[in-house]
Amino acid sequence: MSQIVKEKISPEELKRIAGEGFGTLLKVAVDVEKEILAAGGEWHSEDQDLLVREEKSEAQNIWGVNFHPFEKGDRRIEYIALINIKPALNNRQMEIQDLEIRQRLKQIIEKLLLADDETLEP
Repeated sequence: MSQIVKEKISPEELKRIAGEGFGTLLKVAVDVEKEILAAGGEWHSEDQDLLVREEKSEAQNIWGVNFHPFEKGDRRIEYIALINIKPALNNRQMEIQDLEIRQRLKQIIEKLLLADDETLEP
């Protein structure tokens, strides 16, 4: 089940959310303007819908990633989701092309979920 994250969650909470879904993968939708995210849905669109409905986020500000909390480095975040197809923002693919957007997503995820120097044990 999707949940909104506005401040740093504990490693135990992150494990719980992952365990309720895919186990080693979290679908995450990040609002880059509000610097909040929703995680734990079966689809990125579920997380996006929750942000739009509950936080009044605008769809153009929400980007999706696959987050692997038990991985390290570049293998932790995959910048791929159907919700990322945004022709009006010049992103015509599922993968986020803009490196600046990728960096913002990474910073928000590190702030709210798991920093680069933090690890989770299965």
